[in-house]
Amino acid sequence: MKKIHLLLVKAFIWPFITTFFVVMFILLMFFLFKWVDDLIGKGFEWYTILELMYYASAANVSMALPLSILLSSIMTFGSLGENYELVAIKSAGISLQKAMQPLFVVIIILTIGSFLFSNYMLPKANLKFGSLLYDVRNKKLSFLIKPGVFNNSIPNYSIRVDKKDDDGTLHNIMIYDHKGNGGIPKIIMAKQGLMEKTSDGKFLVLKLKDGVQYEEQANNSGIYNPRQIFYRNRFKETEPRFDLSSFEMNRTDPNAFGNSTPMLNLKGIARKQDSLTKVLDTFNRNTGINMANNFKQNNIAKGYTKIKAPVKKIDDVILKTIPNGSRKQSIENAFGSVSAINQSLTNDAPRAKDLTGEIIFARIEYQRKFTLAASCILLFFIGAPLGAIIRKGGMGLPVVMAISFFLVYHILTTVAEKSAREGSLNPIFAMWIAVIVLSPLAAFLTYKATVDSALFDVNYYKQFFTKLFRIKQRQP
Repeated sequence: MKKIHLLLVKAFIWPFITTFFVVMFILLMFFLFKWVDDLIGKGFEWYTILELMYYASAANVSMALPLSILLSSIMTFGSLGENYELVAIKSAGISLQKAMQPLFVVIIILTIGSFLFSNYMLPKANLKFGSLLYDVRNKKLSFLIKPGVFNNSIPNYSIRVDKKDDDGTLHNIMIYDHKGNGGIPKIIMAKQGLMEKTSDGKFLVLKLKDGVQYEEQANNSGIYNPRQIFYRNRFKETEPRFDLSSFEMNRTDPNAFGNSTPMLNLKGIARKQDSLTKVLDTFNRNTGINMANNFKQNNIAKGYTKIKAPVKKIDDVILKTIPNGSRKQSIENAFGSVSAINQSLTNDAPRAKDLTGEIIFARIEYQRKFTLAASCILLFFIGAPLGAIIRKGGMGLPVVMAISFFLVYHILTTVAEKSAREGSLNPIFAMWIAVIVLSPLAAFLTYKATVDSALFDVNYYKQFFTKLFRIKQRQP
């Protein structure tokens, strides 16, 4: 019995490791394709890009782990069925459920590990990934000179060259210096130049040769003066410096993103949800009080009297009960009150919508910690019996079946989550709807695999339809 358990575990582990890293690689390529415009051409160090890919791969575990479990379980039992090893195991008196027990223990370990990872490691990875990606996306383009195009990457300067050699030599250079001089730019033109950085990398030095500098004196009075001073200086060589401090990527403190919901564990999400609920309740209560104040009657005591006035009944048309001289003022007051209510609701509605959306998102992220673990068990009970039924190993049919079922699971989860964030579904039900829908399918496949059903056997269906057609032909 122990040898069979060891055989099954070994048959599962290697496909699982292989498929896990293959899926992680594919998802990482998708990440690079998505953010390639923000990574290429910005002068990043290689270790910065590797660090970003490392954090991105940690964030992709939530999708790679269930898919790899589904794919490896189909491949394992499909290979056992294709090589008649599963038949030998059943002939020894071991049912499919008992054969699945050692792998179920492995899946439980992976499930517990995935829950601990999503609760403790994933928030930290999301925190590092979010802060680093923010810095990457907000870093300015590196100074790339393109011939025939004005480059405005350096603040207060516009640089254009006609030609650029492979060794970095520039030809026919034109520089507009917008710094100072009352908004009137200085113009520098040179026939040739060479671009270099200082040893500390803080300044860009442009060694210009055979050029001229034009400068016009600013007029303080703001009136055009035809005798305004105009300078023209010719030079053989000059070396203007440009500050490159704006091109340095300053790393943002990750704690600045620490209150974001995907970067919190279960306790943090629960505390944030409670605080958001209290803020929303206070906001709704204050809004209700402000709205009620617009409908209160202003009572002004004019003195005391023993005369009892009869109760005045207000007709459907309220204006009839108001004296003619006060009707215009009453309409203006009512219009002002309605305008104030409308303006208040217009200002308060976005805030209430944002708070409600944050509470829903917090509830979704709270349930996501558990659905990741539950999906590992669910997809195993879909993949293992499915592999025993199709009896095909390798990367052919098992991959197609695994991707098909995973797409169903992923689409159900994505659509339900989107509906929950829009307020159409309960967040708890939305995050568990894929598990609820696919659990009967897992039980059905397990039953069919136990009774050796030919559910995906093409020959079985051919024989069935052939017999059906023969019966129809024999009927008069």
